[in-house]
Parts: sequence; structure tokens; C-alpha cells
Amino acid sequence: MVKFGIAQPVKRVEDSRLLKGAGRYTDDVPANGALRLHVVRSPHAAAVIAGIDVSAARAMPGVVAVITAADLAAEGIGAIPCVIPLANQDGSPRANADWPVLARGVVRHVGEPVAFVVAETIQAARDAAEAVEVTYETKPSVTELSRAMDGDVPLVWDDVPRNLVFDWAVGDAQAADALFKQAAHVTRLRVVNNRIVVNSMEPRAARAEYDAATGRWTLTSGTQSVWMLKDILSQAVFKVAPDKFRVITPDVGGGFGMKFFVYPEHVMVCYAARKFGRAVKWIADRGEAFLSDTHGRDHVTEGELALDAAGKFLALRVRDIANMGAYLSNFAPLVPTVAGTKVLASVYGFKAVHAQVSGVLTHTVPVDAYRGAGRPESNYLVERLIDAAAREIGADRAELRRHNFVPSSAMPYRSALNEIYDSGDFHKVLDRALDVMDWKGFPARRARSAAEQKRRGIGMAYYLEATGGAPEERAEIRFTRDGFVDVFVGTQSTGQGHETAYVQLVGDRLGIDAERIRVRQGDSDAIPSGGGTGGARSLYSEGQAIALTTASIIEKGRKAAADMLEAAVADIVFEAGAFKIVGTDRQVDIISLAGTLHDADGNALDTAEIAAIEKHTFPNGCHIAEVEVDPETGVVSVLRYLVCDDVGTIVNPMIVRGQVHGGVAQGLGQALLENTAYDPESGQLMSGSLMDYALPRADDVPDIEVEFVEIPCASNPLGVKGAGEAGAVGSPPALINAVIDALAEDGVRGIDMPATPERIWQAISSVRQAA
Repeated sequence: MVKFGIAQPVKRVEDSRLLKGAGRYTDDVPANGALRLHVVRSPHAAAVIAGIDVSAARAMPGVVAVITAADLAAEGIGAIPCVIPLANQDGSPRANADWPVLARGVVRHVGEPVAFVVAETIQAARDAAEAVEVTYETKPSVTELSRAMDGDVPLVWDDVPRNLVFDWAVGDAQAADALFKQAAHVTRLRVVNNRIVVNSMEPRAARAEYDAATGRWTLTSGTQSVWMLKDILSQAVFKVAPDKFRVITPDVGGGFGMKFFVYPEHVMVCYAARKFGRAVKWIADRGEAFLSDTHGRDHVTEGELALDAAGKFLALRVRDIANMGAYLSNFAPLVPTVAGTKVLASVYGFKAVHAQVSGVLTHTVPVDAYRGAGRPESNYLVERLIDAAAREIGADRAELRRHNFVPSSAMPYRSALNEIYDSGDFHKVLDRALDVMDWKGFPARRARSAAEQKRRGIGMAYYLEATGGAPEERAEIRFTRDGFVDVFVGTQSTGQGHETAYVQLVGDRLGIDAERIRVRQGDSDAIPSGGGTGGARSLYSEGQAIALTTASIIEKGRKAAADMLEAAVADIVFEAGAFKIVGTDRQVDIISLAGTLHDADGNALDTAEIAAIEKHTFPNGCHIAEVEVDPETGVVSVLRYLVCDDVGTIVNPMIVRGQVHGGVAQGLGQALLENTAYDPESGQLMSGSLMDYALPRADDVPDIEVEFVEIPCASNPLGVKGAGEAGAVGSPPALINAVIDALAEDGVRGIDMPATPERIWQAISSVRQAA
């Protein structure tokens, strides 16, 4: 490991441990006599629970207990709340649809927990679960988002009319309407953002212990924020002081937003641990994950784009219907509203934007944040609209975008939705992408495909992201007696490479070898506060806190070094990891200095700082996809894929490239393969396993080329912009635009995600039949 690694493609420090099998995930925590928990789940999408008979299950060998909603209610266990207090357009509060731990007399989606078994072994728990007799009176269900607000469909909650849980709006409706009246051309488009099952490599898991002497829980679980779990479990669910919970998150095998939230199983293991005085463990299997992890996306959106006679964008109007599922997960209303609409104006100079978002309940698994959390949905609509407008007015797709970009000279720029973009050179990024992709040479490549009876298409999407979140972030650095530096952070790595990036930052600022730096995370006792990881905020937020902390350490060190070296503080400088007397060769390195400063309370250089996170960053970039379609089979081959990104100052190019690769792969999955399908009659999840749900495989994903144009962010001292979600934001519209371009000669003007071979073949066939 190099000593100073900023802007260098340093290999990840965590990989040696993980690749050797030395990682420690929730399931790796020693059993130590832990009881096992298994959940009894509803087989119906909508039903009244007429009765539950647990007597046979309770009598089975190895069973400790079978718990029902009545048991939880008797001990005052609360529901899991949605923490977003969203207001409707008329100022009234959104409807309430908090998530019960166990169904309270009514089930609202297939897979909803109705009871749970606690037993000595997992097999005993599974066997007993099959013996629990639940009498259901089934009811009609609604799983189709497009029909959820119709007057004749079943209500998910009796007190939520039309299944409309919130009706929210943003922007200037009057200004937008006036501009549409002036428009020379209006493009209208309806797009579907298909529902996604997250499918993290490591399933969700939880293990709880309870200390009766102190009345305190220790919950171990793979999460994205230990503090959110601590606060919600203590205050809303168990109604105890926050210090009664310690939440520990070890290594996490993928999160993508889904592991940020509090789930019923967290409550179950904590409840059982207290009740039975033993550790209790639950591990999801893949089938449970499909039925119980929050899903992503699931929007139907209508957009209108107004242009003047010169092709300038005037205004954008959006009507979005967002599926919330059967219950409101912790952040669910935030995703399509505040989070998603931040980027609707994108990189373009709209004079006005107005968006209306309807949050709708259905008899499906709750929906919440998934990589990008609202921004992929908004960018998808805008970039699809622009391509459609270019076709309608006969404009070049790249030039229409270029014609409407906000120029770099306008930075900082206030968008039509009142967001301030601090930096960006969208023309430069686009030009780089077009040049590297050889956009001008595409017609010759298309001709070669045509000679082989194939359809070749090229598509682009320019995206804008808004990253940040949480008002502050904390970092603490401690110098240990064995010569190491421990860095305590308020974020949580779920595979992104945080440890490496933070080691690089600390090493760069303090001149300490990477091998002497250890990152500590995911323990609510060791770290008093933190915003967790979500919204591509970690390096931006935690990096600022680390920068403040290292600066304070250097100032403390100058004073301590002045005493040791018998010099004035003004004569001490810090360079390359050492405190030096100006104009002499006398110096002391920071680790040696710290070695002299230990006492019973720690080390005099130990420091913690909190950084205020007041602004968002706006990473942006251009995705270009080139595809070939076989019109006889509908099969799409992605021949080449390029991303040109501005993510500000880059700490580790290798990690950023890896993040972009992962995001593009997930976006490709949504665009071409993944489809969460519910049966409209029964409400059953038909794509409930990896046999039926098509995750992208290695041969589906091309080599992904990544170029960088570094425009430092002006809103933070590191100059960084969030990068973790960018790949998933730009890829779906680039790929679908490329597919539509490929099918243009067949008369196909649009297609919804996922653009599977069947859908493409049907689209071509429909046009041919109509002709």
C-alpha cells in the first residue's frame, strides 16, 4: 500500500480480509446457544385473519414459543413507523399506513408476517411453522399500479380512499401552464419504471441478545445505519430510552438502499430475546427475500415537454404515480417526491417545471429506496422525452441536448426547481463521450449490421444526480498504544470500498502509512452518531468530517510538538507526517509524538469533529449505449457501453469505476431483463425466485468503458461529488433509447422496460400487422 494515495487507484484494503474468508457477517456471529426464529407468512394478498391456532405448533419438539399479533399487543409493541411527514398539495397530512410487525387481523400482501416460531433449531422452527393453522377469509386484491386508484378496485386500507396515501406537488404550475400555451411544439410520453427486487448477495439477517440486569438489547444486523434502527426500535416500537439499544453492523454483503430500514424481523428477534432470556437469530432465505425485502422503483409517469420554435426547452410537466406497496416503509414517500424531483430540471435550462406525485397503496411488498432512490425514475422520463422530441421535430439527439444545456459560465446556477448547481461543464462531458464513442462513425456500423439482417441502434442519456443527505456527519480519530490509528465513522460500508477511501484520506492528511490506519464502523456504542450510508453521501459527508478532524489533530500536534522540541508553536510546521521546526532538521513524526501522549483517558491527539452537511452535490454524466437487435427473435446484444462522468475530485479512480460498473449492471438489469410480476387475480408474486426473475449474468453485461471529466465540487473542501448511484441513474434511458433507435426502421416508436426479447418481438410484430 502506498503511503499517499489520493487520486491513485489504490487496491482496496478490505479485500484481503474478505477474499480470504475473514469477513464477519451477521451469520458469522457465533451461535452461543441462540434460539432460531422462523416467520409464518401469509399465502394471500388480501384476507381477514379469522383465527390462528398455534396449539399444535407449540407442542412440537424443540419449540419454545409461537408468537402472534395478540402477544405483541399485550406487551405494547408498536408498529414500524414511516418517518417522512409528507404534506399533500392542500396542506393536509399524508394518510397513515405504518408497518405492523405481525398482521393485525388483516393481511395486505403475500408474504406478510402473521406469526413467528422460536425454537431450538431452525428445522424445528420451520416444522412448527407448517403446523400453525391460520384461517383466512380471502378478499379481492389490487396489485396493478395503473388501476390502483380506480373507483371499482379494492381498498388496501379501509380508511384510505382510492388507495391514495399522498398527493404531493412541486414547482410552479401557473408558470408551466403559461409556457405550454406559448410552445411551438409539445412532446408527450408515458413511461413505466418497472418494479425491482433488490436481491443483495447477502440476505437480510438479525441476531438479538437481551441483558435483563441492565434492560438492554444488543442487535446485530446487516444494515446501512445502526442509528436509525436504534432510534426507531427504542422510541417507536419498544418505547424505551435509546440507550437501551446497542446496534452492531458487521460486514454487509450489499444493501442498495434496501438494508437501510427497520423490518418486522428486527423487532421479532429483539422481542423474543427479551421474553426468553436467550440470544435469538433469524436469517432470510432467498424466497423470503423476494417476499419481504422492500422493492424498488414501480412508477407510471406521464411527462410533457414544451419547446419553442428554436428548439429551446420551455417547461416540463410531470404526473407520476408511485407504488408504495401495502405499507409505508421508513422513507418510502420521500423517494418519488423530494428525492426524485430534485433532478427533474436536470442539466437543462427549463424556465418552469411542475410535478405532481401520487403515492398509491397496493397489495404488494412495500417499496422504498433502491440505488438512486427517485433520481433514476426522473432522469429516465426526461431523457426519454428528449429523444422523442428530437424524433418529432427532426433534430439531432445530441445537438438538441447541447442546445439546452446550462452553460458552465452560469455556475452556480439555480434550476427551475430552485436547486443550486455549484459546478459542472455539461458540454465538455458530452463532447468527450461523443468523441470516445465515435458517435459520428455510427452510420457505417449500422450499415454493417443491416447487411447481416440485424438492427443496430445507439442511444444516449445525460443524467444529473443529487447526493448528500443528513444535516451533519461525525468522525473520530484515536491513536492507540500499539501504534495504530483508529478512524471511527458514521457511515456504513455495504461493499463500496469505504474503508479504502477513508484510509486514503487520513493517510494523505496525516502522512500515516495505510497499514497503520484502521476504519471502525457500525457500532452505536462506539460511535455516538452517524447518518449512515444512502444517497451516495458517504465520501462527501464523512470525508468532510475526516478533513475537519485531521485538521484539528494537526493543530493539537503542533502544540504538543512545540513542547517536545522546545520551540515556539509558530515555528512548527506539519509536512509529510512529521512536525518540524522551520529552518532546522529537528522533527518528530506524528506516530512517535502520539506515543508520548497516552494517559488513562486516551491520547492527547484523539479528536472528534462534526461536519455540517448543508448542501447537495450534483454529479452528472453522459451514458452512450450501442446495441444490436435480431428482429426475428427480439434478442438484444449490448455491443458497447460508455460512461463519461463528472463526479468531482476523485479519491480512488479504481473504486469509482467499480461503482459505475455495478450501477450500470443494475440499470441494464432493469432496462432489459428484470420484471417483478404479480398475478392480477390472486396477487401472487409470480417472479418469486431466481428461476423466474432474470438478474443480469456476466454474458449479459458488456465491458463498460468509463471516462472522467473532473470538475471539482465547489460546495465542499474535498471537491468530491457522490458517485455510488450514478451508474444506475443514467443506464436505463441510454439503453432503451438505443433499443428504440435500433427499431426505428421497423416503425417502433417506444417500448417499456424491461425490453425483453418477447416484448421487442411483439412490438415489431404489432407494427407489421398494423401495416
